[in-house]
Amino acid sequence: MDRSAISLRELKKARTKVALYEASLSLIGDKMFRDMMLDDICRKAEISRVTFFKFFQKKEDLLVYFMRVWLTERIIEIDAEGKRGFSVIQYVLHKVAEEAEERAGLMPSLISFLAEMNMHPCMPELSEAEVHLLFPGYEEVGAQTPDMYKLFHRCMTEADTDGKLRKEFTVETAVKVLFTVFYGAFLTAQLYGSKDIKGFYNTHLQLLENR
Repeated sequence: MDRSAISLRELKKARTKVALYEASLSLIGDKMFRDMMLDDICRKAEISRVTFFKFFQKKEDLLVYFMRVWLTERIIEIDAEGKRGFSVIQYVLHKVAEEAEERAGLMPSLISFLAEMNMHPCMPELSEAEVHLLFPGYEEVGAQTPDMYKLFHRCMTEADTDGKLRKEFTVETAVKVLFTVFYGAFLTAQLYGSKDIKGFYNTHLQLLENR
């Protein structure tokens, strides 16, 4: 992507939107997202409420934006390291655990929001300027809307090809189990008051992996 082809107006808009996103991340800490005040986010980003609503319809849209950016970053890292099969899944799940250590309130907020919506959200499309700011050097990947289902399906297909998927599981069933693990193991660790989220994820992955 040629930055010179992006207008200054579009870059300014993208910087404003990214500033709101980054402000929300810097403020959440151990808090649940619902307890964050929109005024605090705007104040941190030095942007008015009126301007906020030009970019996001509601505060919770920042959670979906986070999911879009976070998953794209993981895909970039996975591709760069040439991971496949279960190594991809473990990497993604461990990154969730690390995110929970850094911002304890973020992942529970995202999971509860998705549960309330009773759906997996449509990932927002990003402008060329947003892609340039968020994923410098990886604009081609960043411009593609990430899809967790496709990622899980690809990994389980690879695992099946490599003989790493237990024979009693089809690829499609394994994908369903992975979504259950992705959300459920995290919540189970929370219910047990455990900070060993990686351990909970590893235990659940053993249900699928042929060792």
